[in-house]
Amino acid sequence: MNCKKIYFRLASLVVILTTIGVREISAQNKSITRMGSMNTLSFDQGWSFARYGLQPDGTRKEEPSGLEVSSFHDSGWQKLNLPHDWAISGPFRIELEGSTGKLPWKGIGWYRKHFTVHQADAGKRVFVDFDGAMANAKIWLNGKYVGTWPYGYSSFRMDLTPFLEFGKENVLAVRLDTEDWDSRWYPGAGIYRHVWLVKTDPVHVGHWGTYITTPQVSDQKAVVNIVTTVNNQSLKDEKAIVRTTLYELDKLDKPSLQVGVTKDISIDINAGENKGVSSKAILLKPKLWSIETPHRYVAKTTIHINGKVVDSYFTPFGVRTIEFTAKNGFLLNGKRVQIQGTCNHHDLGALGAAFNLSALTRQLKLLKDMGCNSLRTSHNPPAPELLEMADKMGFLVWDEAFDAWEKGKRKNDYNKIFDEWHDKDLTALVHRDRNHPSVFIWSIGNEVMEQQNAELTKHLVDIVHRKDPTRPVSNGYNDPDGGRSSGAVVALDLMGVNYFFGQQARWDADPRYANKPTLGSETSSCVSTRGTYYFGGTEYKNWQITSYDTASPGWGCAPDEQFRTNAKYPNLLGEYVWTGFDYLGEPTPYNSDETNLLNFRTDASKKEDLEKQLAAIRKNNPPSRSSYFGIIDLAGFPKDRFYSYQAQWRPNLPMAHILPHWNWPERLDSITPVHVYTSGDEAELFLNGKSLGRKAKTPGKDFRLVWDKVIYQPGVLKVLSYKKGKLWATDVVKTTGAMAKLALSSDRTSTKADKDDLCFITLKVTDKAGLMVPGSNPDIHFSIEGPGEIVATDNGDATSFVSFQSHERPAFNGMALLIVKPKKGAKGMITIKAQSDGLATGFTKIQVQ
Repeated sequence: MNCKKIYFRLASLVVILTTIGVREISAQNKSITRMGSMNTLSFDQGWSFARYGLQPDGTRKEEPSGLEVSSFHDSGWQKLNLPHDWAISGPFRIELEGSTGKLPWKGIGWYRKHFTVHQADAGKRVFVDFDGAMANAKIWLNGKYVGTWPYGYSSFRMDLTPFLEFGKENVLAVRLDTEDWDSRWYPGAGIYRHVWLVKTDPVHVGHWGTYITTPQVSDQKAVVNIVTTVNNQSLKDEKAIVRTTLYELDKLDKPSLQVGVTKDISIDINAGENKGVSSKAILLKPKLWSIETPHRYVAKTTIHINGKVVDSYFTPFGVRTIEFTAKNGFLLNGKRVQIQGTCNHHDLGALGAAFNLSALTRQLKLLKDMGCNSLRTSHNPPAPELLEMADKMGFLVWDEAFDAWEKGKRKNDYNKIFDEWHDKDLTALVHRDRNHPSVFIWSIGNEVMEQQNAELTKHLVDIVHRKDPTRPVSNGYNDPDGGRSSGAVVALDLMGVNYFFGQQARWDADPRYANKPTLGSETSSCVSTRGTYYFGGTEYKNWQITSYDTASPGWGCAPDEQFRTNAKYPNLLGEYVWTGFDYLGEPTPYNSDETNLLNFRTDASKKEDLEKQLAAIRKNNPPSRSSYFGIIDLAGFPKDRFYSYQAQWRPNLPMAHILPHWNWPERLDSITPVHVYTSGDEAELFLNGKSLGRKAKTPGKDFRLVWDKVIYQPGVLKVLSYKKGKLWATDVVKTTGAMAKLALSSDRTSTKADKDDLCFITLKVTDKAGLMVPGSNPDIHFSIEGPGEIVATDNGDATSFVSFQSHERPAFNGMALLIVKPKKGAKGMITIKAQSDGLATGFTKIQVQ
């Protein structure tokens, strides 16, 4: 697949949300809440949990035998609902690894659920689907061993039918072991994604059993090919009819207008057999899926036996074409799209790894506002809902499988299970995700140790190609020169480069790679602390980092430098910045994780220098427990860098942003550089009404405007930005008064008690005029009245050891975050209050409906 133009077309599936199972729907009035079998029920409620092995305080609790048997008494266990991350409550411990967030995530967790399946369902097949369980999952039903799936990021299914007692109480037991798992970042622990109970007829569409492609797409029509896997788990041969009907899918996930139907396909399927069935439908004047207009359809596949519908299966999808070229970049529906992407780990900040749709949606909205159009799921399969939301919101997704292959970066990372599980995990990833219109690249790995292993690279690429030949396969290389010199890259459809573009021109001219599309799979690695600024060449101090956006580790660079690289090589498809959000763990440069050395595997001098730095860090034992890489901090507050990317990625949005803040009484009459990010092409800066000069950008070179000789005087900084000679945007920064009051604002004014919605409330410390006071860090006490509860607090400070569950937390550089959820089944008004000594109390209200 290394031709000059690699042309991939796909109509894709959307995994639609999580809550209640889908019943038989009329095409007009019911929302789809879960892709797949109609009779799918949420299995999140009513679990019991106990932790053994390593405990949060570092002691050890012996794991008794017999925890899987039905007769075991679990009445004393913790009662909870899923998703659940057992480690996020901490406590943070200074002696634990900074690389995994200084949180006690290693342990052995047991989950048990008592449930009944009605006697009327006898004769059906009953499955349990796990969207993700960290890690080394082992499952029992009624004391009988059902199966295992060790990779904590994979989604998987277990068949409960052979062990199920219909009409009686059943006990499902799940054992997870993170003591026997290693990670380079905070992975979370527990059943941290959703779980589903699925009931089907013995003859049914298999797990992830539809595969939809569109080999022909035009303005007039799209040919929709549907391959359906039918399973016969009955004891007799059957004759069945398979039919698929296509509908438009509206913004509320409701099927609406019927737009196509396949011919009935009659099949003979033997007992115990799985059979693939191919069918075709025509969409007239298809509405194409794109970043701007993410149109979707849904396919309803039914299986009929003796004139009766025995199974219905829903596959939301989209229609679009994708094309990758080495010369002209990436084309979506025939139009050039520059990849403006971010890499992101899977944790949700103060919520840890426990999935929540509200939290994910908040993150994606922030990225969208910045101009991000693509997501890299670094470095593992994501939650299904991330792909669902990408489909709905118009993001492209680089879908990644592994951080390690046969040779590990840590003793007990994926290398331990690679030989037995890599094929199963890759298959699970591709089968689950291959119909999403958002997914446009498969990735078999990230910075693996075997980047020069041509045979192993080809082996993994071939697995993916067998499952889905419609998308390119790539790999993230931090040794791109070695990978290309060895010829390993020949097996790939798309070259992913992490940071090292020094010899890009050489490889663009190499006959082996001249026609290989190339993408910055990981870029920049700029580090900063929101609202913190240092002067005189200082970038690092007090375990924080300047927000002038100039600091980066040795392998990285400032955003400006990567923008220059992109301009120098316009054939590059774009970039994925490391990272969109701060995340738990990897607090580089205050991180003694030796895997940092891998970034200089081919540069002995830099590797030696970094070894000395790591030794010094170990001696100091830094308090940092989360990353500084994010464009947005852990609490979800944009850093200055946000506006640098917004200026480049949304050039038609009038915007200007001044940094730093203008509260510097200790710098009176001292030089205090001022930087401006703007989507304009020039700007004029004023201090207290006096012009400090007008500056213009040189295209391809300047990506910020700098006034580096500004003498600090309190007052008002103002910038006027121009584009093509006309006023474009303005920004103003003022010296504030003293702290006077607390201000609260919520991301919503109402919520529903029957959903898992969270409310995100921002606190700002302000002066009497309502201006946020930079550098203010007063202790805040949060309280709540009414039908709600406090879930977590945060402030974006990577060195804070305050528990995320605490109701008391200092503000950090003028801000803090409160996360609230409504109580199930309750209605009324939630009142949230923030208090601090000497400051006026802040209030906000949320209606629970």
